[in-house]
Amino acid sequence: MPSTLRSRRSLRRPPRRGGPSAIHIIILLLKINIAVLTLVLISQLVLSFFAEPEATADHDPSTHTPSPTVTATPAPTPDVIGPPATPEWVQENLLDINEYSRPGIALEQVNGVVVHYTGNPGTTAEQNRSYFNNLAQTHETYASSNFVIGMDGTIILCVPMDEVAYCTGERNYDTLSIEVCHPDDTGEFTQEAYDALVRLVQFLIDHYQLQREDILRHYDVMGKECPRWFVEHPEDWQAFLDEFTYAPDPEDAA
Repeated sequence: MPSTLRSRRSLRRPPRRGGPSAIHIIILLLKINIAVLTLVLISQLVLSFFAEPEATADHDPSTHTPSPTVTATPAPTPDVIGPPATPEWVQENLLDINEYSRPGIALEQVNGVVVHYTGNPGTTAEQNRSYFNNLAQTHETYASSNFVIGMDGTIILCVPMDEVAYCTGERNYDTLSIEVCHPDDTGEFTQEAYDALVRLVQFLIDHYQLQREDILRHYDVMGKECPRWFVEHPEDWQAFLDEFTYAPDPEDAA
């Protein structure tokens, strides 16, 4: 009798447990929804924190490369002197619009002229102009100049006088730049190049009503040994500045 009872008990199936109730399912779904919403909110906060700020007016090429397609020429104002017509003794051979040497940024006002030397002895104005233009393909650096003067006195306008050239750091945006070719490492200009430089600078002084302190060396702006001869021979730079007739000082006129 006990063995028969034991065998019957062994044949019994264990009782089946009931599945999760509807309440448990609803609670589980609510928890999942709350978790999903929490993840969405966290992701939005992270994205907003690391989002790139809106572009500013700072067009320094070391920090921001402007797009030529979005530039616009500002409306003229009575206090701003517009660019002159290119004189016949200047060859106009403009660079192609590109972000590396001619970004197409409007030069809103000219407050000075900066003199440079090319730093590559024996090259011509045409070769330096071609170097600037080829940066659109080589992407080697950001560089250009409004004018380049050759050792033979040739003057080439590479970037219009109402556009920014990449030559003098922060002063790109309120000055015109002039690169001058030279025959050797001393950086001394030929007489032809020097005479052409004097003629061009006087033309710009007359048009933009500039003062002596508005004519600068690259060295005066950024501390770079440029133009080398005028940095190493400051007395020659002063003699160069003495060549010009400047606009009347507004304070003296008052």
